[in-house]
Amino acid sequence: MKIPLTMSMIFFTSFFIVSAESKHLDPHKDLDILVTYRDTAGAIRVRTVKSSDLSASWVWKVPSDGNTDQSSSSELPKDPFQPVLRSEDSNVHFTDENSAERDMPHLDMSVMHPAKLKRRMLRQKRRAQRAAELIQIDQATDSQMQEAAIKRSKEFDPNVKGKYSIWRKEYDNPNSDSTLKLMRDQIILAKAYASIARAKNETGLYNSLIKHSRKSQSAIGEASLDAELNPSALDRAKEMGHALSLAKDRLYDCITVARKLRAMLQSTEENVIALKKKSTFLIQLAAKTVPKELHCLPVLLTTEYYLKGYENKGFPFSRKLEDPSLYHYAIFSDNVLATSVVVNSTVLHANEPGKHVFHIVTDKLNFAAMKMWFLVNPPAGATIQVENVDDFTWLNSSYCPVLRQLESARMKEYYFKAHQASSLTAVTDNLKYRNPKYLSMLNHLRFYLPEVYPKLDKILFLDDDIVVQKDLTPLWSVDLQGMVNGAVETCKESFHRFDKYLNFSNPKISENFDPNACGWAFGMNIFDLKEWKHRDITGIYHHWQNMNEDRTLWKLGTLPPGLITFYNLTYPLDRSWHVLGLGYDPALNQTGIENAAVIHYNGNYKPWLDLAITKYKSYWSRYVMFDNLYVRLCHLTE
Repeated sequence: MKIPLTMSMIFFTSFFIVSAESKHLDPHKDLDILVTYRDTAGAIRVRTVKSSDLSASWVWKVPSDGNTDQSSSSELPKDPFQPVLRSEDSNVHFTDENSAERDMPHLDMSVMHPAKLKRRMLRQKRRAQRAAELIQIDQATDSQMQEAAIKRSKEFDPNVKGKYSIWRKEYDNPNSDSTLKLMRDQIILAKAYASIARAKNETGLYNSLIKHSRKSQSAIGEASLDAELNPSALDRAKEMGHALSLAKDRLYDCITVARKLRAMLQSTEENVIALKKKSTFLIQLAAKTVPKELHCLPVLLTTEYYLKGYENKGFPFSRKLEDPSLYHYAIFSDNVLATSVVVNSTVLHANEPGKHVFHIVTDKLNFAAMKMWFLVNPPAGATIQVENVDDFTWLNSSYCPVLRQLESARMKEYYFKAHQASSLTAVTDNLKYRNPKYLSMLNHLRFYLPEVYPKLDKILFLDDDIVVQKDLTPLWSVDLQGMVNGAVETCKESFHRFDKYLNFSNPKISENFDPNACGWAFGMNIFDLKEWKHRDITGIYHHWQNMNEDRTLWKLGTLPPGLITFYNLTYPLDRSWHVLGLGYDPALNQTGIENAAVIHYNGNYKPWLDLAITKYKSYWSRYVMFDNLYVRLCHLTE
């Protein structure tokens, strides 16, 4: 009998050949077929039917080797006669093969239809190919990210100021001080409204605003971030907000409030300017003073010098003082401790200390102390010479314009009558140029090196506020290319160029110099004394000093005349030779400091003062002989 199969009955049909041992069964033979289907109630049924009972639309098809994938044929039954359902002739349609596969998890692959099996294997192949592509893309992306990270790390600029570091606490939250700013703004408004309330005899409101202002100010304290605020700060802000709301309802008038805020702003600006001037005055005053311990040292050394008869003693190796084949240093200073640090740090890092000669020149007041120090603390192997600048009889006012100017009545008035100024503003005007060091000839002696050391070819000039961290002998091998002065340039973008130091409104300056010419630093300079004499550098210096007698070309100091004297005669050294700013800039790059051959404490915050920047002080103090008897007697400590 014929069995009609409908969509409502058939769920899935599996065909099993009862006898699959022979490949050559007669296709017209009646075979048993196992049918699985879902009845109208939804239950799955299994029954056996005869092949002769199938409708005419069911046909037998022998799969050829050419149409069957080799990998799939090994999994198919040996019998070549497989029933294939033609969708166009049958009422049975399988629209969701994946759902059928999920609902029949235990279906044997050996009984799956070849076309369906091939589709499954193609899907698996596509999945494998896609997975491989995704893995390859992922690996390529990882490689690109690694390369980009390496490139960024190489391009990273370590000179970025520490104050902009993203690891600082205030960068944890972009609004880390929002509450603090709100409370400060509230205090400003409260003062404005309180002033208006007092003018309108609103005593109760005035007292309330002043009271809340004090509470808010107390809650803020010294905080610079929200995290540092007093726990009650938020409550104070809410209370202040309520008080301001009441004040606004009763007193608000746009013109009156704007006028009051403008007056407060002007008053605040005036206070800030006054405080800046006071701060400048006090810093300059502190920079000029000598700490008691530092003053003790030269006094004690001078006393010992004369009591123990050291005035008749000399330094060894005096024959080396004029040997041009050795490494010669010039240090002009009246600070015994600072000079000892320069010498100690230089000798400590020298590869051949015996070839280094230090020419120290000081003033009459400190000559005995300076000589005594190096007599009892001679640097290992190095040669020392200590001289008194007052013994240079050739250095007089008839030869040196600076000495002549310092003796003039105008200069004396500029320096010694500043206390008669009517206001602090006048006193603080260019206060740093009234520093006593500008009155000392030690500061100008650098322009007379060939006269002081006539038999030398090259000399390295060092300031007393530097520290040497590497062997400096390679500087004598630097080819200055016909220049006289080897120095590190200090210009960065528009900073420290000639227009910062010279008066370019004066035609004598503007017609002879480029305002954008790069400045350089005194403190560590290698001078070619032969070329100096050839170009008459001292004569150039005298010429410009005479033209600046009225101080209209530049203010006092040695750097402006140095820039003029060595204009187009300065060879730029690599920046790593000389790092400046340790006496004023707390945000210098630490790596740059540690890799520098010489570090310079130029500025007011000298390392021997209490003003010193704490994190830089150790670079200097490590070369101080704190175990020395005289140092201990003066209570100098780290």
